[in-house]
Amino acid sequence: MKIFKFIAHSKTAINIAKNHGWLPGARYTNLRDIKTFDFEGQGFLDIDWKNYNFSRHLEAAAFKKPKLTIARDVECISKLDQILMEAEQLAMYSEYVAIVPKDPLMNDRISELIPPNFILGYSVPTRYGGTTVSLESFDRPVHLLGGRPDVQRKLAKRLNVFSLDCNRFTYDACFGDYFDGETFRPHPEGGYENCLNDSLRKINELWSDYEMDTGIKTD
Repeated sequence: MKIFKFIAHSKTAINIAKNHGWLPGARYTNLRDIKTFDFEGQGFLDIDWKNYNFSRHLEAAAFKKPKLTIARDVECISKLDQILMEAEQLAMYSEYVAIVPKDPLMNDRISELIPPNFILGYSVPTRYGGTTVSLESFDRPVHLLGGRPDVQRKLAKRLNVFSLDCNRFTYDACFGDYFDGETFRPHPEGGYENCLNDSLRKINELWSDYEMDTGIKTD
């Protein structure tokens, strides 16, 4: 099965990405840019993990009914039961809910700790975040959260990737750079939209031969 690719950014960027087969995304704190897109059953509802508000998240999920949303990050295993209860409520409105393990005490225990009806979220390491839970602990389909597109693709050699969200290339496009399939470099013609279009093409090419292992219901 082919993976789902989401972009959470401006209306312009989402519209361009849609032409490349990507799906719309947004944080629950900012639904403005997805008002004109078909979101129900297709979109990705992200969270504000630094200032998480479950009530606002649940309200947005009930309103937009996404394909996928992310539960609050499990930064401390003592909060897991509460997070799973929140995830069960989110699952009433979202086709898939991802649990994001970050506490190293969860190493090699995910099968035991997280019910199989949830997929997992892997926070791709950046200067803004990451996880110390081992890759080997991720025992089921995974959503890749952010990071560079080349790093995301390399992770797929060790993780069973169900979906990803990526907007790193939109920031580089502001400076005239695009992702060429290996790294970011100046675009030969320049222009924000040229950078976005060519980055999206190259990212799609990276994933063109990838199919997630079966084992998750997708319809």
